[in-house]
Amino acid sequence: MTLSPKDASQRTREICALAPIIPVLVIEDVTHARALAEALVAGGLPALEVTLRTPTALEAIRAMSEVVGGHVGAGTLIAPEDVRAAKAAGATFGVSPGATDELLAACEEEDLPLLPGAATATEAMRLLARGYDMLKFFPAEASGGVPALKAIGAPLPQVTFCPTGGVNPANAGSYLALSNVLCAGGSWVAPADLVAAENWAAIETLARDATDLRSMA
Repeated sequence: MTLSPKDASQRTREICALAPIIPVLVIEDVTHARALAEALVAGGLPALEVTLRTPTALEAIRAMSEVVGGHVGAGTLIAPEDVRAAKAAGATFGVSPGATDELLAACEEEDLPLLPGAATATEAMRLLARGYDMLKFFPAEASGGVPALKAIGAPLPQVTFCPTGGVNPANAGSYLALSNVLCAGGSWVAPADLVAAENWAAIETLARDATDLRSMA
């Protein structure tokens, strides 16, 4: 079944609306995957992005996809083969730093909703023309941060973003306060030292703090 861009973007929007923060996760040890997902979901962050930057990423997606209440996506999708591998591993959505026609077509063919990356008005317009109106603003801080995203939103009010890249507890509220931001992506909710120490209680606390960011925006 081929997924239309409009339907794909709507499904991605529904996932992005689940919580104000999507944890961006780099999994080095697959034995941590399930417990990490359980801690984040328990803390109120059900949408999880596992980046395909480690040899264990696909296996981690398989393990996390078994956690009740979780929605596990694959990040750093670059090529069609990444899409097929992510889908086979159990990913329910994908995230990419940018967008190519080949990548978009592969996601549509594999019925994998995609959060495609855009950093400029031109990139956002091209994706909107194809049917995508829920986008990733990346790299957020390096691309001008809150002022840039606010400026892009003025002529393109129909596009909504998930800023990622340099987003942290200190600036996340400013992003979430923008009318064209639905959620943000961040890695601070699962710091490497806490994961290595298997301190799931501390990670759950960080997740709960992140869920409060929307009310403070």
